[in-house]
Amino acid sequence: MPTAEKTARVQELAARMAEAQAIYLADFTGIDVASETRLRRQLRESGAEYLVVKNRLARLAAEATGITELGAHLTGPTSVTFVRNDPVGPAKILDSFIAGGAKLAIKAGYVGGRILTQEQVRTLAKLPPRDEMLAKLVGAVQSPLQSLGGVLNGLLRSVISTIAAIEDKKRQGEPQDSPGTQQ
Repeated sequence: MPTAEKTARVQELAARMAEAQAIYLADFTGIDVASETRLRRQLRESGAEYLVVKNRLARLAAEATGITELGAHLTGPTSVTFVRNDPVGPAKILDSFIAGGAKLAIKAGYVGGRILTQEQVRTLAKLPPRDEMLAKLVGAVQSPLQSLGGVLNGLLRSVISTIAAIEDKKRQGEPQDSPGTQQ
């Protein structure tokens, strides 16, 4: 029979899963407390939360939120990283933590309604941050618009200079009236 404390923990985990933009599962076997604390701090600064969870409670929370695919990866010692905003930053932190010699091992990820394998999470970590990708997109859209603006501006200048040339030609071809004479 579930205790009130366990029920509350499942509800808390389910709420975090429901509001998370991404979820990363990892095996934390062999990580010392100081390294884990450093990882927690880095993830918190990037807008993510790192928790060590009981698999059974996490599985119940995943089922409650409709993310039943996570259940298969909830075996052995498991830590969960809940990401509130850009999923790339925390993936980079986890990847660099592993590359730095830590014994953390990514089990799976959940981003955009899809389960990601360890390799897919590491590929995600290699992407540029969201802000940089948006800046590149804006630049890609802006460049053709600037070129179009330059072409249209050139055409407008060409039309204006043609009209001015026609006007000058007409003025030169017409006799000029002298003051005081009428025709």
